[in-house]
Amino acid sequence: MPAGDVSRRFGRWLAIVLALLAFCLPASASANAAGVQTIWRLLDYIAVDYAGAVSGGKVVSSAEYAEMTEFAGQVEERVQALAPTSAKSDLLRRTGILRVAIAAKADPRAVAEQSRTLASALLAAYPVPLAPTSPPDLARADKLYAQNCASCHGMNGDGRGPNAARLDPPPIAFSDKDRADQRSLFGLYQVISQGLDGTAMQSFEALPEIDRWALAFHAGQLAYPETAAREGERLWREDATVRARYPNLAALVGSTPAALAADLGGEKALALTAYLRRHPEAVTARLHGSLALTRERLGQSLAAYRKGDRKGASDLALSAYLDGFEPVEPVLAARDATLMARIERGMAELRAAIGEGRPLGEVEAANRALVSLFSEAEAALAPDRASGLSSFLGAFGVLLREGLEALLIVIAMIAFLKKTERSEVLGFVHGGWIAALVAGVATWFVATYVISVSGASRELTEGFGSLFAAIILLTVGIWMHGKSNAEAWQHYVKEKVSAALSRRSGWFLFLLSFVVVYREVFETILFYAALWAEGNGVAMLAGAAAAAALLAVIAWIMLRYSARLPITQFFSWSSILIAILAVVLAGKGIAGLQEAGVIGVRPLDSVPRIDILGLFPTVQTVLAQITAILILAAGFWFSGRSAAATRSPASPAE
Repeated sequence: MPAGDVSRRFGRWLAIVLALLAFCLPASASANAAGVQTIWRLLDYIAVDYAGAVSGGKVVSSAEYAEMTEFAGQVEERVQALAPTSAKSDLLRRTGILRVAIAAKADPRAVAEQSRTLASALLAAYPVPLAPTSPPDLARADKLYAQNCASCHGMNGDGRGPNAARLDPPPIAFSDKDRADQRSLFGLYQVISQGLDGTAMQSFEALPEIDRWALAFHAGQLAYPETAAREGERLWREDATVRARYPNLAALVGSTPAALAADLGGEKALALTAYLRRHPEAVTARLHGSLALTRERLGQSLAAYRKGDRKGASDLALSAYLDGFEPVEPVLAARDATLMARIERGMAELRAAIGEGRPLGEVEAANRALVSLFSEAEAALAPDRASGLSSFLGAFGVLLREGLEALLIVIAMIAFLKKTERSEVLGFVHGGWIAALVAGVATWFVATYVISVSGASRELTEGFGSLFAAIILLTVGIWMHGKSNAEAWQHYVKEKVSAALSRRSGWFLFLLSFVVVYREVFETILFYAALWAEGNGVAMLAGAAAAAALLAVIAWIMLRYSARLPITQFFSWSSILIAILAVVLAGKGIAGLQEAGVIGVRPLDSVPRIDILGLFPTVQTVLAQITAILILAAGFWFSGRSAAATRSPASPAE
């Protein structure tokens, strides 16, 4: 082996050993994170360099093979030293398999795959920040590269800069595609940050973190021609399965072009790599936000609170939810509804702590807890967690849940009109829900191709729509309860029914039908748009079709059963149903306005979260529901007394 290669490999081995010794410290959160990063880097080296040690089951480089064996042993030891988790035993099992595979001189492709899979499992079990909080400034990266890197690596990354001839070992050629295909952006960032002992590659730790990421992106694009980026942009825009691979910057910087090529083919991988490494903002722009943006906003919120700016801290915490988390909430709800509820509760607790001006320590603790939850969410949202079953169940569940609320109200309206023999006004009700469906499709088109519907707009639409429907249902429920005895109903028919459903009343029914259905369609459409991007379109459509069929059966049963009920019994049952829906929507309406930042948040730890009942663990939502119940109780009592006052002894019973 040439002396230069021996020196380079010894220097790199020494750098890893020194890094490992540096982290042999008492266990702490920061040490654990650093240990995870070190293990990840070791696995990255194995995945990239093992092919230079073994070929066809034989050792082709003794020094390289010894290095790979040492690194595999260090991975196992470092994993053993990590803090206990439920996934640790599986990680140790995987490290043992990797060590045995290297000892057996296994095929390089198999070892590389084992290393990548183990690295992904490691980050899922021990989430650490392995990505920039926002897309780096690549225009600035050009200047940074020219100032710090070009003298050795060359302006075009060919490794032939003015100083290259004097260096031993020679600098790496970033334009070498075979090597670049095996290197992730995170791997480049690690080398830029820590340097490589035994080589001329110094540490650039003094540069700001975002500048080091910018250099990693710049160096990582030099092997992929800009001409290919145009095709990559087309693939990114038109292929939902491609976009699903990179839901955030962490997924982008942690993957290698070689892994992408194994799934999509070499030409597509080259085009996408060329595009995304030049335009990382495309990843976060896809959803108008990401969990990376959420972390950035939370960090800014905490910094503002430390400076005494409570309003700024509150606004930034709200932005973390609306602009960062809310766009990915539908997909997380389908995959892990419990985690989604924990995040929403954690966000409410953080906003309450900021709003009440609690001690800095409490706000910091609430912020840290939320960041930890977002790390769990990132793992749950990883592309490999997407499946046909999760898409089916997600599409089925949301349409059934949202559709059932709207269905109950619309069916009650239709049944009422049929009972009162006012079929000429049915067209207004049908026109309302049909218009709501058309408006929902238009909303999807506009949100997908024209503008981005903000998180605040979503929550305001759902919040105000729910409150409007709740207020109307309160009055309708009380009115129907007053007509639930025969004498009161017959008196009402004789005196008022002929004028009650005028054309103006018909348009009111149209508006009510439109609002209650559009509110549900709005939420469902946005959920489906997010789910569609996961790439399991057939499963999603199957789930939607199954839910629609079940809703149709429920509607048929309700209409058929209500037709057989005596008019007074119909009013009695309907008033109870509508009263329940009014209470549910009152809670949901206030919760929507809280999430939009219109209403403050005061958590209630003793109250469970039950979405289907509109019950949320905050003082404001519970008070809204209690108020609705009190109004209904008073209204039922008053309408009952009014109905009794109109009774006549001669009135025939039904």
